[in-house]
Amino acid sequence: MNPVATAPKTVSTPYGTAFLADDGTKLAHVIGVGVDQGAPPLRNETLGQNLESVVKRFPDREAIVDLYADVRMSYREFFHKVQAVASAMVRAGYSKGDRVGIWATNRWEWIVVEYACHYLGIVLVNINPAYRQTELNYVLEKVGVKGVFAARRYKDSDYRTMLLEASKQRGINLSDVVYFGSERWNELLDGGIDDLSAHTADLDPDDPINIQFTSGTTGFPKGATLSHKNILNNAYFTGEILGYTEDDRVCIPLPFFHTFGMGLGIIGTMARGGTVIIASPTFKARETLMAVHSARATALYGVPTMFIACLEEMHDQAEYGSPYDLSSLRTGIMGGASCPTKTMNEVMEKMNMTEVTICFGMTETSPTSTQTRRNSPTERRTTTVGQVSPHVELRVVNPETEEVLGRNESGEIQVRGYSVMKGYWNHPEKTAEAINDDGWMRTGDIGQMDDEGYVTVTGRMKDMLIRGGENIYPREIEEFLYTHPDVVDVQVIGVPDDRYGEEVMAWFILHDGAESLTVDDVAEFCHGKLARQKVPRYVHCVDSFPLTSSGKVRKVDLREMAPKVLGWV
Repeated sequence: MNPVATAPKTVSTPYGTAFLADDGTKLAHVIGVGVDQGAPPLRNETLGQNLESVVKRFPDREAIVDLYADVRMSYREFFHKVQAVASAMVRAGYSKGDRVGIWATNRWEWIVVEYACHYLGIVLVNINPAYRQTELNYVLEKVGVKGVFAARRYKDSDYRTMLLEASKQRGINLSDVVYFGSERWNELLDGGIDDLSAHTADLDPDDPINIQFTSGTTGFPKGATLSHKNILNNAYFTGEILGYTEDDRVCIPLPFFHTFGMGLGIIGTMARGGTVIIASPTFKARETLMAVHSARATALYGVPTMFIACLEEMHDQAEYGSPYDLSSLRTGIMGGASCPTKTMNEVMEKMNMTEVTICFGMTETSPTSTQTRRNSPTERRTTTVGQVSPHVELRVVNPETEEVLGRNESGEIQVRGYSVMKGYWNHPEKTAEAINDDGWMRTGDIGQMDDEGYVTVTGRMKDMLIRGGENIYPREIEEFLYTHPDVVDVQVIGVPDDRYGEEVMAWFILHDGAESLTVDDVAEFCHGKLARQKVPRYVHCVDSFPLTSSGKVRKVDLREMAPKVLGWV
């Protein structure tokens, strides 16, 4: 960023002073704290090099505790398995730059394959366990996957049959599939370790190392391509703000295929020599809480729907005397979607996560761009998404003109820096749409930054509804409705209206035993506290919301379901 003529204003951070750009009339954007302001420098190493250094420092510390599989291993044992699989991959003809898919739910083998690929510079392609045949075929062909490590099945999906079918399709050159738990997999683990130095000598931190496919709620997903530098530094600095050391034990119920679970979860923990705790293959509130209890987790990760489910499980067990001892918890991350203030407060108070932080970002930014700080005032930690991450720039712009807006003005959030992806794999036109010529990533999130650099997200541009010509952001309405004592979760969408163009509809999940809410109930609750145009005209109560595999609510599905629910079709 070019220097400005006026004296820079500053903001206090955990690493010293961050400088705010000032054009003489309004603050434009903030530069993430750099090494000259006290933050550690960016790490210039590959993920394999980072793992080697951790193993040398903490060979006998626990690396992984997989409670579902009843497997525990030290860093020495883990690294042995990584090298064995990497050696087998070299013998099978894999080399730097090849794309290898992984298709499974959370398990210790997932992490071994992940690091074996990182170690060799092979590009790991994360495949959503919920994909069906068409989606699988698209991913395999789009990035030219050479081999796949997979589970045998997931729910009603027979992975063997689907991979066999995919291998017959034109354009897919799948030459090798290894199933976890098979004789072939066991042979890889027991096949011996070769000298891999010739295969790791020319690796560079800027090399592409991972392809993360976006959620794909509309159209086919895009493959965000991330480097060692992207992933390692983002995980490292997020952990720095969390205060991580080798003593931290992190429970990760998030899906590993997602950048939140893989990057901030696995790599963020192992880059410090901490312990990754796996509760179950997929998220279940009871198993997650029991994992925290039995493995003495110090940190817990999740999206808001996961924390809401855990709080509801604790609520249901309260009358019997809770079986969950969460006293070991200290911190964690709530992210992946807008975090309700009510939920954040309850997590801090009821789950002993007094230092929990909110992370805001996206797959394409590795993923964290802002994070709340442990020493920030409680109100800032629960109502904002924090301040910009170290070594990252953030600005708020008019989404149509990209004119930079001042503090406390609402617009699109954009970020720039080391964390921005290398691009969408084989999708230059989509990359150009996402990243402008100056390197700014267009997030599609609407928000604002205050005078102290705290960022507030008010919603997604695509979720905004326009009622009678007025822009309405669902997040604001949801935040208020969360305060109703009967509400577990709430989602607000826009539905068509002949008079106003769109009207507000609220979908609720209520506590067990609560009576169903009516439009009149909600209107009475909102009276005098929410502007009239924001009060929901339509209300619907359900037992659950449609979710992506990463735990985000699919509002596109709610919008599609609304006409039928309302009796319009």
